[in-house]
Formats: sequence, C-alpha cells, structure tokens
Amino acid sequence: MASMNDEQQLILVERQPEQRTALLRLNRPKQLNALNGAVMDALCAELEALDRDDEIRAIVVTGNERAFAAGADIGEMASATAIDMLLTNRIGQWDRIRRITKPVIAAVNGWALGGGCELAMTLDLIVAGEGAKFGQPEINIGVIPGAGGTQRLTRAIGKSKAMEMILTGENITAREAEAAGLVARVTQDELVVEDALALAAEVARKSPIALRLAKEAVNAAYEMSLTDALTHERRLFYLLFATEDQKEGMAAFLEKRPPDFTGH
Repeated sequence: MASMNDEQQLILVERQPEQRTALLRLNRPKQLNALNGAVMDALCAELEALDRDDEIRAIVVTGNERAFAAGADIGEMASATAIDMLLTNRIGQWDRIRRITKPVIAAVNGWALGGGCELAMTLDLIVAGEGAKFGQPEINIGVIPGAGGTQRLTRAIGKSKAMEMILTGENITAREAEAAGLVARVTQDELVVEDALALAAEVARKSPIALRLAKEAVNAAYEMSLTDALTHERRLFYLLFATEDQKEGMAAFLEKRPPDFTGH
C-alpha cells in the first residue's frame, strides 16, 4: 500500500469478506483527492491486487464527502513539457484500470472533475450522491481531457451534450448525469458508499466467471462493430457452458433454490 510522506496512506482499503467485496478510498482530503502519479500508482496496485484475490468478487472506489476526485494534480503537470508527458506516460495508468476484470463501482460524492470524472467513467458503473457534480473543465486551463474524457463522455451521453461540457468546462449535476446515462443510480449523499457496497454485494453473489465475461462483452460494445460484437458475445455465451457455475445456476433455477457459485 502506498504512503505519502511515510505517514498517510494514499488509498485506504476496507474488505468485507462476508460479502466478498472491497472498498478503496482515495485519501488526499486536503487536495480534494487530486490524482497525482503516486495516487494513481497506488490505486492501480490495489485494484490489481484485489483482481487477483479469489475472495473478492466486486470492488467499490470512492473519495470522501467533499470530492470523489477534483481532477489531476495541476501542480505536478504545470511545468511539464510535451516530452515529459510522453516519457512519463501518466495516462497509461488508466489503461491498467481498464484491464481490471472484476466489476468496479464508483461511489461519487462531491466533485468528480477532470481526471476524477475520467476515473469514474473508466470504472464499470457510477453510484452518485444527489450533491455530486461531474465535469471536464480542462478547457479552462488551456488543455483538453486526456484520460478518456472526450471519448467515454461522448459514448455515455452523446456528442452534443459532451461537446457542450468539454467546450465550456461547465459541470452537470448527479440528476442530470443520471438522465443522460452517465450515472447508474443517484442516492442520498450520506448513503452513497453504503448503497454502492450493497450493489457490489449483490453483484458478488453472481458467478465470477459470468461476471468477468459479461463485463468484457459490454465493454466490447464500445470497441467493435455490431456484427463483430454480436459474434464476440455469442462466443462468450457458449464458453460459459464449459463452467461448473453454468450447471449449478441452471440446476438451482430448475430446483427453485439459490445457486452456490464457486467460480469454476
């Protein structure tokens, strides 16, 4: 686990083994959880460790009451050159998050701006508090979103609304984000983490193999033509008939009992 000044952990990890879930908290409260390189490295490392852990089946990532993450750490980038950015490849960290195979839920309170909004969109779905705000304000400091904001936001809410947000730097509310399709659920601010963990626990009761392939299939919808994506989906569907979980799930359905999925 990473630390800041050898005193403060940048990512706090809380495990709920009985629910087979884990909660990761971004922990730079004085900086509104601004995403510097150390935070992203720590977050990626914790996600990758949980992805390898057979006891965990679903993950929640959150910030605090004031901010999920208020953006990238501008102080870390302000004097960087194009070559600096190219060689450090900071945005490559988002690719590590994209490769996580287990479902990861963003629990968003307060600000989710710039890199914070991009981080939430990189995860699989978003549960937001009523007071949450989403935005890509990079245009206000002379750049554009660079960690997927122009791409994922457009795919989530459509060209026109995404263009308005990115060209003006204006934010949208949680309810607006839900109506536009960016957010899956909106709940009371004080219940965001609780509701996200409850959703994660519900997901964690499903077959781990089916969850992994379902996530892969949905993500393929953004990256393939419809014909190719349908073929990919069909192959994944057929593949699941080689699993013990498929036999258990269908037997449980026919026997009118809850299934006991083992991940095999």
